[in-house]
Amino acid sequence: MSERRGGAEHRRKLLTGLRGRVVEVGAGSGANFQHYPTSVSEVIAVEPEPYLRERAEHATLKAPVSVSVAHGGADRLPGEAASFDAGVVALVLCTVPNQQSALAELYRVIRPGGELRFYEHVISESVWETRFQRIADATFWPRLAGGCHLARDTTTAIERAGFQIETFERFRYSPAPFLPAR
Repeated sequence: MSERRGGAEHRRKLLTGLRGRVVEVGAGSGANFQHYPTSVSEVIAVEPEPYLRERAEHATLKAPVSVSVAHGGADRLPGEAASFDAGVVALVLCTVPNQQSALAELYRVIRPGGELRFYEHVISESVWETRFQRIADATFWPRLAGGCHLARDTTTAIERAGFQIETFERFRYSPAPFLPAR
């Protein structure tokens, strides 16, 4: 449902222009795979959840580039230091147990001058929406949404990890009519 409501277009924009060797963290079912441009030589996709990892394996068959799916978590990525040209996270940094640890690991494996591409919900700029996000995080949302935390300040965490955000687009989007739209 979320792909038809605009998610596929956001993924396509996220991955346009990528080149070289890429590590994707939290690959989920492999929804990004079909959007990688042929300028990408290899994708190593890391997914900790067995069911999603199996679905991601099937999604590799439709990918226009070479994709390998590996078991693992965001805090311990495959590869030596500076061994990837880019890292990709899409709707992942809200669920990882420790954002700083995950981002530090991405910073380690991405070469100097490489890039981190992210498609994540971020804390709202609206006081009322932020209040709702924090209440939801403290009560029901993480249990309902697979560990997702709406009120994480993801852009600040990315910058604290050593990345410089050069392009950032904030937009309203809800993958389903009943979910928060930031």
